[in-house]
Amino acid sequence: MSLAEQLMDLSLSPFTLLLLIFLISALESLAVVGLLVPGVVLVTAAASMAGHQGVDMLGLLLAAFFGAVAGDGVSFKLGYDYREQITRRWPLSQHPEWLERGRRFFERYGIYSVFIGRFVGPVRPIIPLIAGMMRMRPRTFVWANLSSALVWAPAYVLPGYLLGHTWQRYLTLPPNIEAALMVIGAITVALAVVFSWGRAQVGRHGRLYLMTARLARRLPLARRPWLAMSQSGEVPLASLLLLIIALTGFCAWTLYVLTSPESLTLDLQAQRLFDWLRTEPLLWFSLGLAKLGDKLGIAVLMTPWALWLVLKRRFDVLACWGAALGGVALLNIVGKAVFGRARPETPDYLVGSLSYPSAHTSGFVVVVGLAAAFIAAECSRRYRLWVYWAAIIIVLPMALSRLLLGVHWLSDLIGGALLGLCVCALTRLLWQHRVRAPLSPCPFAALMGITVVLVGLRIAFLPPV
Repeated sequence: MSLAEQLMDLSLSPFTLLLLIFLISALESLAVVGLLVPGVVLVTAAASMAGHQGVDMLGLLLAAFFGAVAGDGVSFKLGYDYREQITRRWPLSQHPEWLERGRRFFERYGIYSVFIGRFVGPVRPIIPLIAGMMRMRPRTFVWANLSSALVWAPAYVLPGYLLGHTWQRYLTLPPNIEAALMVIGAITVALAVVFSWGRAQVGRHGRLYLMTARLARRLPLARRPWLAMSQSGEVPLASLLLLIIALTGFCAWTLYVLTSPESLTLDLQAQRLFDWLRTEPLLWFSLGLAKLGDKLGIAVLMTPWALWLVLKRRFDVLACWGAALGGVALLNIVGKAVFGRARPETPDYLVGSLSYPSAHTSGFVVVVGLAAAFIAAECSRRYRLWVYWAAIIIVLPMALSRLLLGVHWLSDLIGGALLGLCVCALTRLLWQHRVRAPLSPCPFAALMGITVVLVGLRIAFLPPV
């Protein structure tokens, strides 16, 4: 068994789980940080693991309680002692609306805002900071902090603990699937963080972008290339970093898959999980996605948009899309031939087709990923986050449906997604090397309606290819 698989088979000790609950609770309540950390999801996941392992429930509640108290306490202290300096520091200097929203909440509820704010997502990590900045009496804050944490800890921890304590007994899940669940969950969280907070930081107004710009202008070797790229507008730092991360990840993951002597433990666990999830409605849904993600499905999906681009005489966009789709198709053909990995199951329409990487996943990542990038470029900054979140929500069912059909391993999907991200990033880099005319206005609703009708006809009447 490889080192990576041994690490995935490890269980967290009770002390580690208690420490994890404490840290998540503290970070989830900490000023600003709590806006970036999906605290509710992480607390529920950690509590579920603790319940599954039978960790002492009282200790778990105490860890969550003290973590929440510590997070709010530190936030209050920061606001009380460094009132003016905080407003001039990142990220509050770039997002004054966070403070304004917290201030309105504090003015509305007064001394009760600390207690109520603990349970209100958008203002939860800001209210203790605002309370300190507004010079709330420390004694009043301490009582509000302790009482709210006393209610918050069981409300957030017990549902996850109950789930972990009972899921094996009542859901009759297949044994030894923890690694697959953790990997799928970690990938989902990583995608959400990278394409929400991370994408914002490497955009033109993001902190990482501004830091890189200052550094590039100071270094003689980097100054000229940076200035040359910035002449066409925003330097495509996000696309460049995505290409580096995705290409490195694809190469490393492919080497790991190919050098493993046997089937990966992760793949076998995921296969057991999705065999258990397989039902008739989900199978029909997965077959529909299979038709949408094959060559004919992608062609039908793209036809209305391609015709609109021809009528608009935007042959540059059409060539960009064609090169991306042709490139990922060629890479999939070459990859399957070189890696030669067999499928778990091979239905008649896939006879002769190999497994790694997943062409459905990589192709759909390219289509949806590029669509999201083009749409986000036409949107204001405040809406770009939601465009990328929508893309993630659309792509994930397509990828996971391949496991329900039993025609791919989980590692095939990961490799396919990384390959698709490589092609997306490279395409965007080539597109952004000079200034382009905007695509708007676009008859988005009409084109979407035509697309839905054509996709429905393709799924209903034509077999997969």
